[in-house]
Amino acid sequence: MHVIGWDIGGANLKASDGATRSIEQVFPLWKDPDRLAVTLEALQTSLFPTAAAWAVTMTGELADCFRTKREGVRRILQAVQEAAGGKPIGVWTTSGEFVSIEEAVEWPLLAAASNWAALATWIGRMVPRGNAVLIDIGSTTTDLIPLKDGFPDPAGRTDVERLQSGELVYTGSRRTPVSAITRTVTRRGTPCPVAAELFATALDVHLLTGDLPESDDRETANGQPATIEAAHDRLARMLCCDREEMSLGEARVIAKEIAGRQLEQIGAALEQVLGRFDGPCRGVIVSGSGSFLAQRVVEANARLAAAEVFRLGEILGPEHATAACAYAVARLASERLEGVALG
Repeated sequence: MHVIGWDIGGANLKASDGATRSIEQVFPLWKDPDRLAVTLEALQTSLFPTAAAWAVTMTGELADCFRTKREGVRRILQAVQEAAGGKPIGVWTTSGEFVSIEEAVEWPLLAAASNWAALATWIGRMVPRGNAVLIDIGSTTTDLIPLKDGFPDPAGRTDVERLQSGELVYTGSRRTPVSAITRTVTRRGTPCPVAAELFATALDVHLLTGDLPESDDRETANGQPATIEAAHDRLARMLCCDREEMSLGEARVIAKEIAGRQLEQIGAALEQVLGRFDGPCRGVIVSGSGSFLAQRVVEANARLAAAEVFRLGEILGPEHATAACAYAVARLASERLEGVALG
């Protein structure tokens, strides 16, 4: 059966057939949740017309257009059911199994923020013995998932538990406000506070360091394109400057400093996770659109010096790696169809 995996986030939709095609589409759910169903249906019709079943995981229930996670799960799954047009649907849960839409709505905290569990469950087989860690960095968040003998072994299951355990870091390669990464930067040899304002994001930082390519993406702090020139303007404003007060060269130096602070933030959380291991870490799996950050975090951590590193971008290709959770949930559903009744 041809299964499509969906990862429905608050800012992006990701879909994959678990074989030949994976996509990511910007979709700010909080702005227009009522368009979710029609958007899902259009994506399936244009990209996956032969899909016979859907497998769903999500993080979008946390979007502030919903008063509670319970409401978010219910409304997301209502949109999924409407868009699927009668196709069987399995909803992945943090307990490591598929359930029907009715069960997911009844137990919403099991379906909420479940995409990390899908990826970790599928990917853990790469390191079937001993301790390992999955580092998945997307546009918004970082997941640091401990694995033991090929299976997820998290200290937390809900978002708040995972924040407290270090397994969820609310920083990513594109959407994170600069003021959430650091309070100060160095300008001309002197510390300077940054504005507590959404003038620039991690996207601008990584454009200026050369780690992300330019594009016409306008999901930026000021709606201007994701170019080095526009990133220069946005980052200058973080110091209450403009391009006449801060040269492009100065902006690049400051961006490198901010990128270093972000790596420190992720690295500290990784230390928290690795500190719970009962032995050495044998493997590291790196994935997501921010995998360049993950690679640097790994290289900087002495505990991981002897660990084997698996890079999903090289193993699966960049499209599948960027939509890794959707890819994983599609593969899991395909493997388990005979033993799971999709609702």
